[in-house]
Amino acid sequence: MDKMPKDSYYDMNLYFVALVPESGIRDRVRKLKEEMSDKYEAKHALKSPAHITLQMPFKRPQQDEEAIINELKKFASLQEPFRVDFSGFGSFAPRVIFIKVIEPSSIIRIHAGLKIILTGKLEFNAGDLMQTVQPHMTIATRDLTKEMYHLAWPHFEDRGFEASFDVKSLFLLKHNGRNWDIFREFNFRSDEQA
Repeated sequence: MDKMPKDSYYDMNLYFVALVPESGIRDRVRKLKEEMSDKYEAKHALKSPAHITLQMPFKRPQQDEEAIINELKKFASLQEPFRVDFSGFGSFAPRVIFIKVIEPSSIIRIHAGLKIILTGKLEFNAGDLMQTVQPHMTIATRDLTKEMYHLAWPHFEDRGFEASFDVKSLFLLKHNGRNWDIFREFNFRSDEQA
């Protein structure tokens, strides 16, 4: 086997797979993340667009990118569109505040199918894989201190947030060294394909 130049093999990229809502919902969620940053000093969630995670961040060498894109494209093309409804806020105390997904069964189903592709075709090991999914859309995480959580949660616990969107694609996000960018969109099966 030819020796690969050390730099190119170890040039790892960071990715994750998610459902991303339409721009109107993304804008509303961004405002909530900015509120968390301004009032409660939690800025980390601002590093990514509003999303529902299907596969947690994973590192792969640059040369694996084409295979990842091809497999996600094939997988998405077999999926049926579905609707996601959001209502209110929830938390994973004492660090995370999120927007709740109502009736997550379609997301759980697509996550189960994605796991099969990731472990089979893309050879993810158990440590790389998100074993279960608890669908939600985060507005504060990681850098939300326990003290700030206890100040913020009473303001969100009974606060309203209602939104819905039709899920017609999944997304591959890629880290640019500072933030997460929407890197590729993979469309679901359409009525024309049926």
